[in-house]
Amino acid sequence: EEGASVIATEKKTNGILQIGSNPVSSIVVAKARELYRSGAIGQVVLAETSTDRHSSLGAWQYSIPPDASPQTVSWDMFLGDAPKVPFDPVRFFRWRNYQAYGTGIAGDLFVHQFSWLHFITSSDGPNRIYASGGLRYWKDGRDVPDLMVAVADYPATQTHPAFNFQMRVNFEAGGKGTGGWRLVGTEGSMVYSGNTLELTRTKFPDAPGYGGYDSLATFPEATQKAFIEEYNRKYYNRRKNVEIPAVVYKAPDGYNNRVDHWLNFVSAIRDGSRIVEDGTFGLRAAAPALAANLSYFNSDIVHWDPVKMKLK
Repeated sequence: EEGASVIATEKKTNGILQIGSNPVSSIVVAKARELYRSGAIGQVVLAETSTDRHSSLGAWQYSIPPDASPQTVSWDMFLGDAPKVPFDPVRFFRWRNYQAYGTGIAGDLFVHQFSWLHFITSSDGPNRIYASGGLRYWKDGRDVPDLMVAVADYPATQTHPAFNFQMRVNFEAGGKGTGGWRLVGTEGSMVYSGNTLELTRTKFPDAPGYGGYDSLATFPEATQKAFIEEYNRKYYNRRKNVEIPAVVYKAPDGYNNRVDHWLNFVSAIRDGSRIVEDGTFGLRAAAPALAANLSYFNSDIVHWDPVKMKLK
């Protein structure tokens, strides 16, 4: 609801506004966009991400300084228009755990996933979002889930066909924490993790093939023989399944995309360079992320207009 006024103010003041999802400024993500636009993975059909953690800090159990008190914390300023409650250092230093001050998994982590996806595919966003999850382990007074999964449906546009996006965040991943994203197309996929991007390509064969899980083995022997002879006559010159060796793109050692994100901001101020993630881009990433919260807490599907940036 607040996004429209932020964008209006951005335009009215002609100011420089950059939203802080730094992966969109990464040279590795820029490479992914280049590959996507070149048709390296064919037509995108699925995007998926995971952010698994297995630590108290990863679950927002942030450290609290011993001297935290009403004398050292501007408590009333922190509360703002949130409900008035007595001073509580846990709420202040671990604010992400409470709906009154933060937006939980969706606002903290899903928003980054929407950002990189929209940057690579030049998408305005999904038109349908559904989320599920629960408070499975960190029952420490928080009122937001510590495990959330979400699915977003993307309509066909000039920059991409219709596809689906699935997200997962798990703060009690006992199999050790993992994370990354994958963009899957009809002829390949791209996997991004850390500062590394791996492109794997497998083109569809021109012939449909037979055997394996096929029903051919259930045919009478004479019918199988006739089928194979006919198949070989029909597809004798067609391409078989072609697997192209994977290609890995890796940023230089010590590379930090946060630096590039700041440089983009500074360059826009100094010489008018284009902002990579302005208010409109930010809202189109934040809104479907926050829609995941609406879906979760209301147990409902959220319908969103990504062009007009309004709930349907």
